[in-house]
Amino acid sequence: MPSIIGIGEAPTSGLRRGVVVDVEETVSAITAALESAERMSGISIERATVSIDGNHIKSMNSKGTVAVSRADHIISKEELERAEQSATAISLEANRQILQIIPRSYSVDGQDGIVDPVGMNGLKLEVDTHIITGSTPAIKNLQNAVFRSGIQINNQFIVPLAAARTVLTKKHIEQGVALLHIGSETIGLAIFLEGQLSYTEIFPFGSNSITKDLVYGLRTSMDIAEKIKLKYGAASKPNMRNQQTIDLAEFGGKGVVLKSDIDKIIHARLNEMITIVAKQIDKVDSHKQLNSGVVITGGGANMPEITDFIKSYVKLPVMIGSSSKYTGVSEKIKDPGFTTAIGLMLEDMELPRNQKTSRFEGILGKVGIKAKSIFKSLMP
Repeated sequence: MPSIIGIGEAPTSGLRRGVVVDVEETVSAITAALESAERMSGISIERATVSIDGNHIKSMNSKGTVAVSRADHIISKEELERAEQSATAISLEANRQILQIIPRSYSVDGQDGIVDPVGMNGLKLEVDTHIITGSTPAIKNLQNAVFRSGIQINNQFIVPLAAARTVLTKKHIEQGVALLHIGSETIGLAIFLEGQLSYTEIFPFGSNSITKDLVYGLRTSMDIAEKIKLKYGAASKPNMRNQQTIDLAEFGGKGVVLKSDIDKIIHARLNEMITIVAKQIDKVDSHKQLNSGVVITGGGANMPEITDFIKSYVKLPVMIGSSSKYTGVSEKIKDPGFTTAIGLMLEDMELPRNQKTSRFEGILGKVGIKAKSIFKSLMP
């Protein structure tokens, strides 16, 4: 189990709903976080595997089929790559590109459910893949900000898959599970059915949506609203009879607000967000196969009573997934908000040295090949 020797954090206003809207601000934030991590670890950071976020991310399942070309009909790694490449023959909108191709299972001469067909004998090889695409401008803007911070990109993974890499187990995936990453600007969803990644989506709202509602509802600043949310926020039904008052002077503001008003605002926004997410989970899991329920992570998982709140919408077991099994220099790494970063670290550690390239190869190429290992350690 790796021990984490350095972390770095920095606030930024350069991202909105997971997408770069101000390159200079994003570069400054990345640089500040890097410097902090380097000071703590004593190591100069030159390369990284980074996350990509935003509701421009879309996914689909696609199959590819090839005839086995070798004379002895033994399937090689090259045959796998040809099959996976054939699965990418899909129609994409302008300014979109394939970000990841993740094989789900293989079929050899009609025999389904094969995990690794290399070395098997057959005439026809079919692969069932999960393909993730993104907006080319959004991807390039993020890459540009990272490059300008002095970092070469080894690889990129979308947020919910990186978080899933940290918190999900083989048992979760075998039994069926939905991973819900509640971030500040987005909520990421990854659904595994029958041991396979079946669906991914990123919704354009997150815990910061609650903060913004508190700003308007309480007529206060973003800074004070965030502090109120962190101290008094809970995912519970508002009790309008509760006349408890909160003095904003506690947070550097003026006036008083009712605790019941805070609860009402938070409940309304949570209801809207989780209703949308729950409907999508129910749509994908139409045959009720999510026996491991829902695992929630991300900073939003820290809100009191959030598990019971989500459980009432999805009608499934709900638990918080954290990175508590990892050791290191700070207790912060046990926070659910760090699961994405740790998942990226784990993926980067498993990349072969000859695939840690000096530049990010943007469409398929090595990116598609590297993405194949994302859940290799979790699969049965």
